[in-house]
Amino acid sequence: MAARYYRELLNFLIRRLNDRDAAADLTQESYVRLLALQRSGETVDEPRALLYRTARNLVIDRHRRREVRGVQEADASGAADEALAPIEHLAAPGAWQPDVAAASAQGVDALLAVIGALPLRCREAFLLHRFDGLSQVETAARMGISVKMVERHIKQALTACRQCKDAMDGSSPAAGRSNPMERA
Repeated sequence: MAARYYRELLNFLIRRLNDRDAAADLTQESYVRLLALQRSGETVDEPRALLYRTARNLVIDRHRRREVRGVQEADASGAADEALAPIEHLAAPGAWQPDVAAASAQGVDALLAVIGALPLRCREAFLLHRFDGLSQVETAARMGISVKMVERHIKQALTACRQCKDAMDGSSPAAGRSNPMERA
């Protein structure tokens, strides 16, 4: 039976929540959900895994409820519940807002267009170095060019990407300068 995981799960939740009472409640709720599933006729092959997944989901739900209510509960010592701090960014990040998502997608499209417009060898060096994770030496060896030339290609690509980002942000300090892609 899954009862042998009770103490282990409770200790896990105590460490996560830094609140013994809340951990006991969530442990009990995890077991209730597991038992309800088993009584409905479902076969649970990995009860320990299901208990932990349920417990994690309950911690996240608890955090979201607290965020929505705007309540910061304190633990027994009076300190804020810091165990949930790493989870804070999971509750509806700003990037899920339609206007932020659209701006982000436009920014990505613009950067991809800039990279696509780079001269062929420059683009190849940049992609090998930045996206494939090759060092400049490895990139040079793969392309059959000098490391110095790889450095120049990468610098040209980064300058183009930076100018694109600045233009998207509306803070184009390079506004009177020519585009490095036009020189190539």
